[in-house]
Amino acid sequence: MDVDLAASSVWNILQRHGFDPSPGRKGLTWSEFLKAKATTMLACDFFTADTVLLKQLYVLFFISLDTRRVFVSGITAHPTGTWVVQQARNLAYELAEGTRPVKYLIRDQDTNFRAGFDQIFRSEGIRIIRTPVRAPCANAFAERFVGTIRRECLDRMLIVNRRHLETVIGEYVEHYNGQRPHRSLGRLAPVPRQPVLEMPMDVGPSALRRTDRFGGHIQEYHLVA
Repeated sequence: MDVDLAASSVWNILQRHGFDPSPGRKGLTWSEFLKAKATTMLACDFFTADTVLLKQLYVLFFISLDTRRVFVSGITAHPTGTWVVQQARNLAYELAEGTRPVKYLIRDQDTNFRAGFDQIFRSEGIRIIRTPVRAPCANAFAERFVGTIRRECLDRMLIVNRRHLETVIGEYVEHYNGQRPHRSLGRLAPVPRQPVLEMPMDVGPSALRRTDRFGGHIQEYHLVA
């Protein structure tokens, strides 16, 4: 049976038994920490996709918390420890070539992430932050991308095989990184493929060109040069 107690009742009980109340929380909250360190943070996760023959495929991806840029590391039907470590090694090499240092990587408690996976990033000076069990909100950026790619892409088509899934996800990530606007980025894409120009107020239909993706499920618009 659950019993609700007022804060004053809890305080009186503690005082009666000679205990002081717990000290107030100090330091940054999780959301404050993410905002303060976003420019140096990545998050990663798996999601699955089923083919028309009911074969389940696993997709490993990483997302930058600052720019929202997504890196799809690999797709496989069997995410073994050796495979996951190799994907970590490939991304670590790519990050080393970048101009912005990464200091933190957020991941969940998935058993596919082995000790070797963490060690690859630690060797590059990246600290691994594991989220609590059954706390998807702690990895909200990655979880949000999974929901987005399902709603806008994967839930709208049938996947034939791994090669087909690689093509579909590759095209969607290209759209996501280069064209899809994000409110947190001032309605810009993570990595715009064209210089950001001020939009004229009197743009007519003849000045726009539309590109259809996935049979028209997604449309991209471009100003005519």
